[in-house]
Amino acid sequence: MLSERRQRVLRALIEDYIEYALPVGSRTLTERHRLGVSPATVRNDLSALEDAGFIQQPHTSAGRVPTDAGYRTFVDELLSSGLAEEERPHQAMVDELRASASELDALMERTSAALARLTNCLSIVMAPSVLAGRIRQITLVSLSSWQAIVIVVAEDGQVVNRTVTFADEVSADELASAQNLLNRVLAGHSARDVRRSMDAGTVEALSDPLVQLIIDEVIECLGESESARAHSLGVSALLRQPEFSDSKALLPVIEVLEDDRVLLSTFDEAAAEGGPVMVRIGHENPASELAGVSIVACPYGRGESEGVVAVIGPTRMNYERAIRAVRAAQCALHGE
Repeated sequence: MLSERRQRVLRALIEDYIEYALPVGSRTLTERHRLGVSPATVRNDLSALEDAGFIQQPHTSAGRVPTDAGYRTFVDELLSSGLAEEERPHQAMVDELRASASELDALMERTSAALARLTNCLSIVMAPSVLAGRIRQITLVSLSSWQAIVIVVAEDGQVVNRTVTFADEVSADELASAQNLLNRVLAGHSARDVRRSMDAGTVEALSDPLVQLIIDEVIECLGESESARAHSLGVSALLRQPEFSDSKALLPVIEVLEDDRVLLSTFDEAAAEGGPVMVRIGHENPASELAGVSIVACPYGRGESEGVVAVIGPTRMNYERAIRAVRAAQCALHGE
């Protein structure tokens, strides 16, 4: 357990390192912060913090930099202060996002751009599962007697569409009848529940080959959309960070983040934890390639249909700003 003074010294060192990306010495700390003690006392505190594993000295003649353990202590202090549970973080951002995007896809794109701008980090917004979300409306638009576009609107605002080709000619009346039937029995259900939630009368009503074909297309369309759920922006912002000035240092990070399985595994933890914000620092991340970055993430949505909003940056990221930003994005996407 750190004393209150050493907590202040550690916090000051981390704040300086976040700001300037340079090792921090005792004299610099006493000049920039009102610690109320001499440089000699701060030197002793820095030695104690180094022995405890909270900071390290990259070179003998240099100052100190935080370790993952030091950042964890700093972040836990931020979280315990109630920062992650503020009711209206970045309210201006929340209002701007809602006013400028009515559909979820557009809202996710704008949210990702805003997060990258606010944090100078890579931002990722993953859509709620379209397979778990409830269907609001299905629209069939005729292209010809042999083709139509199936448009599915989910209750959370996601929109997916697909062109379907018929084996036989389909009239406008037949298409309209199929649309009415599909909306009557599928609205309010998720794609996962479409088949298992149907009663005997509904199964008989859906036995029409045209309706069965469209249902299969709807489920396949939603499944394909499921594999492209992430909106991400901000790689250029990461490249401007000193840690990634050599693009080769960032390449392993980008490569592992392109693996949907890693993203889903990491972000599923955020949804599973149930807290307002998940913070993974350096080596706490499950993939070794992410040992040089931190992830701040939180879920949005309700029930099984949850998405995740996150920022990914160097372990030197501004955690307070990142936590406030993802909470603002959560509020905007959540409709709070």
